[in-house]
Amino acid sequence: MKLVVGLGNPGKKYERTRHNAGFWWCEQLARTARASLRDEGKFHGRVAKLGGPAETWLLLPETFMNDSGRAVGALATFYKITPPEILVVHDELDLAPGVAKLKLGGGSSGHNGLKDIAECLGSRDFWRLRVGIGHPRDVAASEQEVVDYVLHPPRSEEQSAIDEVIARSLEIWPLLAEGKTEAAMLKLHTKEKKSNEP
Repeated sequence: MKLVVGLGNPGKKYERTRHNAGFWWCEQLARTARASLRDEGKFHGRVAKLGGPAETWLLLPETFMNDSGRAVGALATFYKITPPEILVVHDELDLAPGVAKLKLGGGSSGHNGLKDIAECLGSRDFWRLRVGIGHPRDVAASEQEVVDYVLHPPRSEEQSAIDEVIARSLEIWPLLAEGKTEAAMLKLHTKEKKSNEP
C-alpha cells in the first residue's frame, strides 16, 4: 500500500459521527506510527508519511465526503500511485458495529465517498477496509433516515464495539504495508469470526 485514505467529514460538528469511522482508524494508525498529520493544501487534506518497507502516505481529505475523490486523485496523481496500491478506510452500513472486512474493488453501495473516489481515479480497483457502523432500524430505512444515522454519534455500546474493531483491524497494518493482502485478509476475517462467535 502506498496510500491509505480515511474517509470522513471535516470540522468539530462531524468529529464523532458514524460517517467519520475512516478518520478514526487513520488517526489511530498515525498515533501508533508516531506520524504527524499536517494540512496540505495541494492535496486538499491532512497528510502524513508513514515509515515502513515502502513510502506510504496517509490522507484524511478535508473536502466533504461527497468530494473525497478530489483529494485522493490529487495525491495519487502527484506520486503516481495506482488504484490497487490504495487502501480506503470507510464506515459501512451493511456491517454491524464491531465487524470489519477487507476487500479489493466492488461497488460503492450508496457510499458517496467511495463513488467519488472511483470516478476521480477512473477505477473501482482500490482496496477497501469496511468498518461496520450498523444500519438504522432495518434495510428499508429511507434515504433521509440513513443520512441522519451516519451524521450522528454512535450510542455508547456501538462506540465501544467500533473502537474495539478499529484496534483489532489495525493489527493487520504491518501485513498490508508489506503488500501481503491475502494474509491480511485471512488474519482479519479469522479474527472477526472468532470475536463475533457467541
